[in-house]
Amino acid sequence: MTDISKPAFPDRLSVDPRSKYYVAAIFDHEVGIMLNGKERLGVEEYCISEGWITVPAGKTLDRKGMPMMIKVKGTVEPFYR
Repeated sequence: MTDISKPAFPDRLSVDPRSKYYVAAIFDHEVGIMLNGKERLGVEEYCISEGWITVPAGKTLDRKGMPMMIKVKGTVEPFYR
């Protein structure tokens, strides 16, 4: 059963405030992501309809100092903890 005070998850969501897919109201609550039935930690962005998440690739950084990302595909299910 979902709580009425929590907003619904969008199709695509990012944790980066500079992204156009960032929704601050969702991050007022603790969010979890399931990929293929397993909870994933460190997810930076997801897309439910396309079935992917992005996670950091270890400690590697790009030339702007941001973590390099890997796209992992599968069934994406966001949830509130």
